[in-house]
Amino acid sequence: MNARGPVNAPVRSVARIEQALREQLSPERLEISDDSAAHAGHAGAGGRGHFRVRIVSTRFAGLSAVQRHRLVNAALAPLWETDLHAVSITALSPDEPAARGQIR
Repeated sequence: MNARGPVNAPVRSVARIEQALREQLSPERLEISDDSAAHAGHAGAGGRGHFRVRIVSTRFAGLSAVQRHRLVNAALAPLWETDLHAVSITALSPDEPAARGQIR
């Protein structure tokens, strides 16, 4: 345990993010990175983390970037109060060239 909560809290947060996105968006590919250490002491974070999500799902086909982000944020909605302070999102459909290679 530390001042921000259990030491393994980021691991649980990544697992919760993964579960929510898999259940809601059925991704073909999903990568989640915990970037919280780079934001240590960030005002307003309140022990919640900063994460980077890279997701490929057929649910994104034909949608704008804003619509894709809304779907991801809706899937993560229950976690904003407990686990998340910020999420950087790369959301692609499988037919996009970037989805077939390494997502950057």
